Amino acid sequence: MRLEAITWERLGDLLADRLLELKTADGGPWPRVALDGAPAARAGDLAERVAGALRIRGRPSLVVGTDGFLLPASVRLEHGQRDEESYYSGWYDTGALWREVFGPLEPGGSGRVLPDLRDPVMDRATRSPYTELPPGGVLLLHGPLLLHHWFPFDLSVHLLLSPGALRRRTPEADHWTLPAFERYERETDPVRTADVLVRADDPRHPAWRG
Repeated sequence: MRLEAITWERLGDLLADRLLELKTADGGPWPRVALDGAPAARAGDLAERVAGALRIRGRPSLVVGTDGFLLPASVRLEHGQRDEESYYSGWYDTGALWREVFGPLEPGGSGRVLPDLRDPVMDRATRSPYTELPPGGVLLLHGPLLLHHWFPFDLSVHLLLSPGALRRRTPEADHWTLPAFERYERETDPVRTADVLVRADDPRHPAWRG
């Protein structure tokens, strides 16, 4: 696997430039982008950087994190606080993501996206207002394990951490989630299936394959 050294700033610029030319798979006016990675990879930071680069280029975007679409704790923790299977496939309200984020961005959709549904800390509804993404605006959805949900992304970016880096950069209290990411690598193979791969073992010196 050959990767090229790059800076985060340059990566944000290159991704923004690519998005300016991106054609959606369904012919709709809203490109949908996945920034996929374990929490330790900080995919949300890259999403914000790309959004800033798009803003400079005159293109609107909306950054949405899947942590705002967690299922209620009573549902996702039904099998315990540290259940790997629940974390892998039952923590996020994928139905709400389809309904409130992807549905409005289908051809003929309204463009009115709900940026979040639940507060992940308080475990209650956020009651956030809808945001209208104008035609041509880009959805930047970030979170873990994104590529095994069959969401209709037009571009996918995977932030890769080696097993050692993932363990080092994940708080010890969250080490129980690590087997879910090992399973994700085996079953979904994001290294090969993502359109863009970013190795983020050293947060100061990323490398990429575009």
